[in-house]
Amino acid sequence: MRRLKIVEALREALEQSMAVDPKVFLVGEDVRIGGGFAVSRGLVERFGEHRVLDTPISEIAFSGLAIGAAMSGMRPVVEFQFGDFVFCAMDQIVNQAAKLHYMSAGQVDVPVTFRLPVGANRRGAQHAQCTESLFLNVAGLRILTPATPYDAKGLLIAAIADPNPVLFYEHKLLYPFAGSEILKSLDREVPAEPYTLPFGQAVVRREGRDLTVVATMLMLHRVLAAAEILAREGIELEVIDPRTIAPLDRETICASVGRTGRLLVVEECPEQGGWGNEIIASVAEKQGGSVKLRRLGTAPTPIPYTTSLENWVVPDTGRIVEACRAMLKNGGPG
Repeated sequence: MRRLKIVEALREALEQSMAVDPKVFLVGEDVRIGGGFAVSRGLVERFGEHRVLDTPISEIAFSGLAIGAAMSGMRPVVEFQFGDFVFCAMDQIVNQAAKLHYMSAGQVDVPVTFRLPVGANRRGAQHAQCTESLFLNVAGLRILTPATPYDAKGLLIAAIADPNPVLFYEHKLLYPFAGSEILKSLDREVPAEPYTLPFGQAVVRREGRDLTVVATMLMLHRVLAAAEILAREGIELEVIDPRTIAPLDRETICASVGRTGRLLVVEECPEQGGWGNEIIASVAEKQGGSVKLRRLGTAPTPIPYTTSLENWVVPDTGRIVEACRAMLKNGGPG
């Protein structure tokens, strides 16, 4: 089996996309030496400095550059060293990239991909946020949240080829992931040839009868670890990975909840305003009060720098296990 780490899968996706299409180029801070997490390492040696562009520390500037290039027919990939820095380019992404196709009556496409490393990893309040929920209210953006090397490669190639602006989220703690004994169900071969994955198509990572749990990126792995613990108690979780939250595969989630009668959404975004609320609302609209619903997200506080406090703020496997037990404690749904 050909195994890759997520960082390697992303690098291969960039390399193959650039090899196939000369309009694809990479732009960001220090991308010629690999960027903040070595994803782009070696690309400048193959493709040259005219396609791997180092920039000043100005997200507002290089995001605007990329959007203009996309409008002119290029396919830029923008790397933010940390996903938190996307806030410096909010006007470019929200008011320009997301709306220009609509405002031009379809005459202008904006095929730009913004790569955003996110997640708590002991770097403090300005370098550890998950921001994907903040963009769900912006029409015109696609939001991708891969959790495995296979998905990371296929979704990134698809994102670069897509005519729409894409926010591509990468959890920093998953960069070295290449499978494990506990999570061997996710450890699948990453093909050497290019391939794409569809947006808006969730995957059932584990089948179960008692409780549907939806999670993305790092939280998916923690949910699967919790599922192993609960299985020893006779509790079977059905674990769903949306893979993309815009578009969102509501049908797969609702069908699962229809079988289990219970839904827990686990996310690293804060519970207030989180993307999990959209899933819960969709299920509630379809199935009303016949199901038991709960969300588990990050506490409503900036991400602390101290390890012990960060561990308290962000959901871990133990709290996921406790939340599942609590939902099953009283028996039936509702």
